[in-house]
Amino acid sequence: MKKSLVAIALSMLAATAFAAQGEFNQECAYGLSMGKHVKTDCSVSEQIGGKTYCFSSNEAKSKFMADASGNMKKAEETFGRQ
Repeated sequence: MKKSLVAIALSMLAATAFAAQGEFNQECAYGLSMGKHVKTDCSVSEQIGGKTYCFSSNEAKSKFMADASGNMKKAEETFGRQ
C-alpha cells in the first residue's frame, strides 16, 4: 500500500523532532557544568560520542568544547543531583 504524501511528511517531521532531542533532558550542557539548570530548545547543539548535547548559545557551546571531557564530568555530576 502506498503512503500518502501527508503520511510521509509526518513521518519525516517526527524523525526530525526526535533527532533534535538532546541528552540531559535538553538542558544546557555548559550550564550544567557550571552547576546551573538551563532548559534549551536544542537549536544549538553538538554531537559528542554519538549523542546530542544542547547549549543555550553558541558562546556556551564554545566554552564547553574548550574542555569537553572535563565539562562533561561536571555536567553529569550536576544532572545526577536533581
